[in-house]
Amino acid sequence: MHIEPFIQYIRSEKRYSTHTITAYATDLDQFYHFLLDNYSITKINSVTTSIIRSWIMEMIDTGISSRTVNRKLSTLKTYYRFLRRNDIISEDPLVKIIPPRTNKHLPEFVNQEQMELLLDKNMFSQDFSGVRDQLILKFFYFTGMRSSELIQLNNSDVDIFSQQIRVFGKRKKERIIPFGKRLLETIHQYTRLREKHFETNLASSPFFVTDKGERPYNKYVYLIVHKYLSIVSTLNKKSPHILRHTFATHMLNNGADLNAIKELLGHTSLSATQVYTHNTIDKLKSIYKQAHPRA
Repeated sequence: MHIEPFIQYIRSEKRYSTHTITAYATDLDQFYHFLLDNYSITKINSVTTSIIRSWIMEMIDTGISSRTVNRKLSTLKTYYRFLRRNDIISEDPLVKIIPPRTNKHLPEFVNQEQMELLLDKNMFSQDFSGVRDQLILKFFYFTGMRSSELIQLNNSDVDIFSQQIRVFGKRKKERIIPFGKRLLETIHQYTRLREKHFETNLASSPFFVTDKGERPYNKYVYLIVHKYLSIVSTLNKKSPHILRHTFATHMLNNGADLNAIKELLGHTSLSATQVYTHNTIDKLKSIYKQAHPRA
């Protein structure tokens, strides 16, 4: 099935994140077992368009959402492009596949009043752990970066003199994010406390560390964000990505240019950023209905 060479390709050449590689490997493993269990197929050349359609129908019948099905199809498309590029197959059975329609869900976000409450220093203890937790929340809200990007930050990536952060996003694409005084003050407080507890002053040392002085991991950061968001918000999702959505939405609501937000978020296309305009339009409609005498 040539799955291992493909995984090596997206790891070494495409330089996909560990999370993405794991998702691709899981999707292809599920596809392989579907072929084996239902058609006794072990060679990729034997797969037809109708077989792929039956895989889609099986996923939908078992309750998998259209959004997840489309994500798995995206994995399969990347896989088949690899196979064609390496002359392993001559025809792509996905060409005639029409992906299932998905309902568009607007990104959830925390309102500004709740964010001000969340970032109040009285919400946090003033020891190392409390100040670090506050800074993590501020980094997400003040910069819009992803959880994986925050985890990989080193000391050399945070320039307190120029007040900017160097971030390596998807596929190791570099971007620079500026920050202001409120974030700078907490950075100074955090680094002073960190120096008292740990020897992490090297340029290559992780900027954020756990209570044991180690680089944090996804679950660690998620639990910090979830803990504090649960205090101020009733949103169903309370993840770092919600704060990324909140950053983008609040920027737009306060007049930021869409292209500038695209660059700050590290999106490759404007269409990925435009989803936040729906939230802004909803706010404009609300203001219009409240303020216009004939609304």
